[in-house]
Amino acid sequence: MKRKIKIVQIMARLNIGGAAIQAILLTQGLDPNQFQSVLVTGKVSASEGDMIYLADTYGVKPIIISNLQRDIGILNDVKAFLCVLRILNREKPDIVHTHTAKAGTIGRIATFIHNLVNRDRIRVVHTFHGHVFHGYFSNIMSTMVIFTERILSKITDIIIATSESQKKELVCNYRIAQASKVRVVKLGVDLEPFLLSTQEKTAIAKKITCPALRIGIVGRLVPIKNHKMFLDSAKIFLEQNPSIKAAFIIIGDGELKQELIDYCHRLGLSDHVQFCGWKKEFSEIYTNLDIVALTSNNEGTAIALIEAMACSVPVIATNVGGVRDLVGNSQLEFISDGFKIFKRGILCRDNDAKGFAKGMEYLVKNRQLSKDIAKVAQSFVVEHYSKDRLLRDMESFYTELLNQVS
Repeated sequence: MKRKIKIVQIMARLNIGGAAIQAILLTQGLDPNQFQSVLVTGKVSASEGDMIYLADTYGVKPIIISNLQRDIGILNDVKAFLCVLRILNREKPDIVHTHTAKAGTIGRIATFIHNLVNRDRIRVVHTFHGHVFHGYFSNIMSTMVIFTERILSKITDIIIATSESQKKELVCNYRIAQASKVRVVKLGVDLEPFLLSTQEKTAIAKKITCPALRIGIVGRLVPIKNHKMFLDSAKIFLEQNPSIKAAFIIIGDGELKQELIDYCHRLGLSDHVQFCGWKKEFSEIYTNLDIVALTSNNEGTAIALIEAMACSVPVIATNVGGVRDLVGNSQLEFISDGFKIFKRGILCRDNDAKGFAKGMEYLVKNRQLSKDIAKVAQSFVVEHYSKDRLLRDMESFYTELLNQVS
C-alpha cells in the first residue's frame, strides 16, 4: 500500500480570518487516500474572535501549544519552539506548512534544526496571508522583520502568496525571495452558505435596528484595519447626504473596541453606528448589508470581500495589497472624486475618508450599477475562490513539491 503524504500545518492561533480558514480546510479537506494532515496551533487572545468552532464543525482536532501566542515573548517562544520540535520528531511529516509570521518563524526554524540534527528532508512551505512589513511596526522594526523574512526564505522550499499583487510585493518591493521560489495559490472558501443566503433575507435583519441603508465592515478591531477611517467616512457621508437614512455596522472585536466607541461618540455618530461584535452567521450578516466596506492600510487577500461578493453584496475598499486582484484591473470609468470603479467593486486611496465617502455615495445613488458589479463579482469568486479549487490546487502542489529533485 502506498504511503500517504503527511503534512503538519502550523498556525499561531485560530483567530477569525482567512488564514485560520485555510489552515482548517487544508487539514480536513485533502484527499484522505493520499494525504494525512495534522494541525498545530496556539492560543487566541481574549480580545480576538476564536475560530475553533470551525475546526469542530469540520471534525479537526488541533494540537494546541499553549505557549504559541500572538505576542512576542522570549520564554514562551522558546517553549513553543521546543514543542514544535517534539511534534516533528513524533509525527515525522513529509511537509511542514506554516501560516502567518509567528508560526512561520518558529515552525521553519524548528524544521531546519530537525532536518539538520536528524539528517532528514522535511519540505518547508510558508504562506503569506498578508504581511507585516508595512503599517504594523516602526520603520526600524519593519526593517528587522523584512531582514528576518529574507533569512527565513533561505530555509523555505516554496513561499505561497495569495495573489499576484502580493507576489509582486514579496519579490520586487521587499525582496523576500526570488520569483522562482514564490508560488501564487489563491485562497479557497466554503462558498455554499454565502450563495444560499442570497436567496432570502434572514432573521439577522430583525436584530439590526436600522433604516433602509446598511453599510458594514467586517474585521478585527486593530490599527491595521483602520476603522477610524470608516467612521470618518460615515460622518462625511451623513453630512453630505442628510436625506439618506443610513446605519453603519461594525462586525468584529479587538483591542481597539473601546477606543473606537469613544471616537464614534466624539464624532456624534452614536445614533448611526452599531458595534455588533463577532457573529458566526457571517452569511446572514452579509446578506442583510447593502454595501460591504474595507478600509485597511495593508491586506493580503481580504476574506471579508470574498464572502461579501459571494453574497452578491457590492464592495468598496482601499487599494492595498491583494484587494485589486479581487475587484479587477479593468476600470469601468474614471471618477475624479477620489475613487475608481472597477469590474467587481470600487477602490479608493488608503487614508482618504473623503474619497471613500464619495465612493459609498456613488454606490447608493447608482443602484443598477451596484447590482451589476455585485453579480459579476459573485460569478468571479465562485470560479476562482472555492474550497474545492483550493484543495485540488494544494494536492497537486504538495505532490509536485515532493517529486522535485533536491
